[in-house]
Amino acid sequence: MLNLYDTQSGGLKPVQAVDGKTLRFYCCGPTVYGPAHIGNFRTFVLQDVFRRVVELGGQNTKHVRNLTDVDDKTIRDSQKAGMTLDAFTAGWTQKFHNDCTALNCLPPHIEPSAVAHIPEQIAMVRALVDKGHAYPSDDGSVYFRIASYSDYGQLSHLDKRELEIGKTANERANADEYEKDAAADFVLWKARRPEDGANYWQSPWGEGRPGWHLECSSMIHKYLGDTFDLHSGGVDLVFPHHENEIAQSRCACGGHFARHWFHITHLLVDGGKMSKSLGNMFTLEDLQNKGYTPAALRYVLAGGYYRRPLNFTLNSMADATSALERLARAEKTLATAAGSPKAPSYRELAKMQPALGAFQAAWDSLNDDLNTPEALGHVFSAIKRLKPAEMDKDAAMQQWLALRFILEAFGIILPDLDAQIEIPDDIHALAERRWQARQNKDWAASDTLRDELAALGWTVKDGKDGYQLTKN
Repeated sequence: MLNLYDTQSGGLKPVQAVDGKTLRFYCCGPTVYGPAHIGNFRTFVLQDVFRRVVELGGQNTKHVRNLTDVDDKTIRDSQKAGMTLDAFTAGWTQKFHNDCTALNCLPPHIEPSAVAHIPEQIAMVRALVDKGHAYPSDDGSVYFRIASYSDYGQLSHLDKRELEIGKTANERANADEYEKDAAADFVLWKARRPEDGANYWQSPWGEGRPGWHLECSSMIHKYLGDTFDLHSGGVDLVFPHHENEIAQSRCACGGHFARHWFHITHLLVDGGKMSKSLGNMFTLEDLQNKGYTPAALRYVLAGGYYRRPLNFTLNSMADATSALERLARAEKTLATAAGSPKAPSYRELAKMQPALGAFQAAWDSLNDDLNTPEALGHVFSAIKRLKPAEMDKDAAMQQWLALRFILEAFGIILPDLDAQIEIPDDIHALAERRWQARQNKDWAASDTLRDELAALGWTVKDGKDGYQLTKN
């Protein structure tokens, strides 16, 4: 069973279904006003690895991920584009789905949108007002009164001094997203403003639209109930978004809300913050235009431990390309020794539950707080130890299925070696000898073999986990 760090308790907890049948979890999805960048996809890819590990471990899941298609940014940018909100967000939603498919992310079982759930959001605001946890302002906006919820701050570990509830009870945050040192009453329903244009709905408090924090609570209540198993998102959402979700959900509906909180840490680029002004805010399309594959990006994003910042570089994409080719060679060698069987699908492997043999340590690492870098290290160690040429067909089949199982847990798509340039056996043997020399730190032999390859018209480029041969 997967043991995973829980943000609220500050310790590892087993990931398990409260009903013993289906693990019900919610992931905060994209705001569809532009292409998702690789920082966004770090979160989505690791959530996908999480789901795969749970399902391959034998648990059923119910995965809900929302689409934010109405907020300050979607309204602002749709109007700049001269488009209706629906048409504008539909285009970016399709782009997001295409990128998810390219990155081999499993689609959620339910993907509700904010606009499609306006009545549910109004009903939640009404319940909060009726119970005294929210109040309308003079302009028709409605705010949540954080002083009415004594447990506010428990997720983000803010104490009463930091909250300064007495000082901030009359402060109000009307923006969908805000950065403040102290909490303030946050907006649930935003009164119609001129800049909203035609993007407003009728409510008991007048024309307006929901605030950003509200949509997740109303969708969770509808699709997962008042107590569910796990909630996930980027670490930047802990405060105020997830803190506000807890407050408004528990005050409106009761229940425990999320029993487990899974947050993914930031992605850096070249050691610094990713931003448009620095020109380092990459999208999948940007990297494809540079010649890299979605599979290489997934390998980089999935390979970083979720509780530590991941430093993305273009060199890491080159390393990932080499690593994927090494994995593909190992998989092909095992498959050949096993009689070249047809590869089972993800769903077939989940039902099969094969013995993992040399790859058991990799599976154990995945189940130990989703330690993906350690798991990958165990995969390459196993590949290095295995000698398919000395195995009988059944032994090779068992190890091949085990490798396929771990690759599916990562969602790794291997490159088609047959579609690449054909490497003669003698060249491949030389390259393997050189790689082994490097592993043994025999630099003189490594350099000699590199020169031999160059003389035969081949260039070798090393990565952290493998190498890449190109014809001169």
